[in-house]
Amino acid sequence: MDKAIIQITAGRGPAECSRVVAKVTEKLFAQCRKAGIEIKLLDSTPGDLKGTFLSTLISVSGDIDSLSKEWSGTVQWISKSPYRKFHKRKNWFVGVAFFDIEKQMQFNMADVRMETCRASGPGGQNVNKVETAVRGTHIPSGIQVLAMDSRSQWENKQLCLKRLEAKVQAWQGEKLIQQQQEQWQEHNELERGRAVKTIEEVL
Repeated sequence: MDKAIIQITAGRGPAECSRVVAKVTEKLFAQCRKAGIEIKLLDSTPGDLKGTFLSTLISVSGDIDSLSKEWSGTVQWISKSPYRKFHKRKNWFVGVAFFDIEKQMQFNMADVRMETCRASGPGGQNVNKVETAVRGTHIPSGIQVLAMDSRSQWENKQLCLKRLEAKVQAWQGEKLIQQQQEQWQEHNELERGRAVKTIEEVL
């Protein structure tokens, strides 16, 4: 696996867990940059308090097998609460999920329907005489893309396929993330006692 999307989530945990999401995100960025792994924040859902996140979404590219083995699963963070001075609890849990882009985000030409149509817009009569525009439809999702940049039908077809593949992969990614989020939300708390990584630092 050399490309993945990582989701870090606090599930239904309290503010302390949302703080752990932010801290784990920082640690992953530092670790990836040190290891020469390309990393980018795709999205984040802020928590109720400053410096907290309910979840973050990250893309990574490079040699990430060891990264996945180290972080994938439940992460336990041991620290006193920074928000509740006399709170006795010191164990906070977040979930870290890796999605293999190449394996889970597939673009199958058998699922695509291509149609030619007449281009619209400036260009006079020649534009309307020949069907140079190409519309591509991804049948399972219903996603449609229209390409009419070029006067060449072949070039428009290539552009259409490229754009359609990008949109379909984004759609597949959203479905994977939603599915993972729903799995976490089925539990009031993330699994305790099965942490793949334990960190003991001040939040």
